[in-house]
Amino acid sequence: MADFIVSGILLMIVGAAILYIVKKKKSGARCIGCPSGGNCRGKSSNSECCCGCHSNTKENK
Repeated sequence: MADFIVSGILLMIVGAAILYIVKKKKSGARCIGCPSGGNCRGKSSNSECCCGCHSNTKENK
């Protein structure tokens, strides 16, 4: 019984995360985790993003 409760809670968390991502994408956010608050130009422009989330020289840490 406890396995079903834990599974249900995990499904609710994953479902809420998916709904959040879908809602943000529909509202026009190009990169959801961007610290510039949705003002990111994303990969569509030729210039580099102001927050660095799309830069080609991004260092892997």
